Amino acid sequence: MSYVGETLSNLLHQTAFFNLTWGNYVMILVAFVFLFLAIKKGFEPLLLVPIAFGMLLVNIYPDIIASPEETSNGVGGLLYYFYSLDEWSILPSLIFMGVGAMTDFGPLIANPISFLLGAAAQFGIFGAYFMAILLGFNDKAAAAVSIIGGADGPTSIFLAGKLGQTGLMGPIAVAAYSYMALVPIIQPPIMKLFTTKQERAIKMQNLRPVSKLEKILFPIVVTAVVCIILPTTAPLVGMLMLGNLFRESGVVRQLSETASNAMMYIVVILLGTSVGATTSAEAFLNLTTLKIVALGLIAFMFGTAAGVLFGKILCKVTGGKINPLIGSAGVSAVPMAARVSQKVGAEEDPTNFLLMHAMGPNVAGVIGTAVAAGVFMAIFGI
Repeated sequence: MSYVGETLSNLLHQTAFFNLTWGNYVMILVAFVFLFLAIKKGFEPLLLVPIAFGMLLVNIYPDIIASPEETSNGVGGLLYYFYSLDEWSILPSLIFMGVGAMTDFGPLIANPISFLLGAAAQFGIFGAYFMAILLGFNDKAAAAVSIIGGADGPTSIFLAGKLGQTGLMGPIAVAAYSYMALVPIIQPPIMKLFTTKQERAIKMQNLRPVSKLEKILFPIVVTAVVCIILPTTAPLVGMLMLGNLFRESGVVRQLSETASNAMMYIVVILLGTSVGATTSAEAFLNLTTLKIVALGLIAFMFGTAAGVLFGKILCKVTGGKINPLIGSAGVSAVPMAARVSQKVGAEEDPTNFLLMHAMGPNVAGVIGTAVAAGVFMAIFGI
């Protein structure tokens, strides 16, 4: 009987109930909220489902992301090896390749002024950088945190790794991906605050047709120009443009389909679950993390506002030919931010179709955020 009792006691004490802290329960609740938003509300489910499930797993079984040095058999947890690919900048770069293979740069080529709107939306990044320094972050940590303002998870992970801020990578990545998913909630109030009904109802002229030659030359030219000026952006900008060249060249259909489908989804699974697994209660529930989340939100809001305000300037300059709403799409959340521009514009006039116009600033924002990361790396001599 004593053997049976001891066995049952050992089994009972191996359950998670005896090891969970109140912080673990809080993070498990947050994971449930994320799953609800993803599954019930449809907020970026491809991102939030794996992130939320990784969050759930690590707060039930912390060893799932334990390093080899932390385990008795010298073998790390499953998600530790996934996360190593984040730290080595492999997964963020592959994500960019997939995004490039899925993206049509035609709206940006047809309306080059979109580059300015994408650049204006990066204001939030540099504004948050100085705020982070005021809040006590060192210069490299401030740069890693501020890039959240671009609403670009892969770039946030990439820059944090390059600047040696792996200790902050988890909260930074979760904040960036969370704000990407919450674009439909965060952006519309800001867009309406800074625009009038008349401005939101502006109809833009149809974009000119873009030739196949232009679409083929675009990724080659952008890679050459950007990577010559900022070579450190090559892993992101280079992979983004390589994926797009797969798409537009028309001669490597199999590579384009693989990059935009199978490879992209595999990478999202690995990246999402590993990012979610960085949110253990011990690592996430602290003052530094709260500062990161708050700064990321402020940066994202500032970036949205800057894009809209610059759109208003262009609206005046062009005599009312540009709807300021498309400026909000200058953040990197592709294509969600462009869809939000369309939605807010359609609320004023259901016949107004802004989606393709907003895609220009949206894809320009992807390039802009990568360039902002390159600027920070150049500043710190990385």
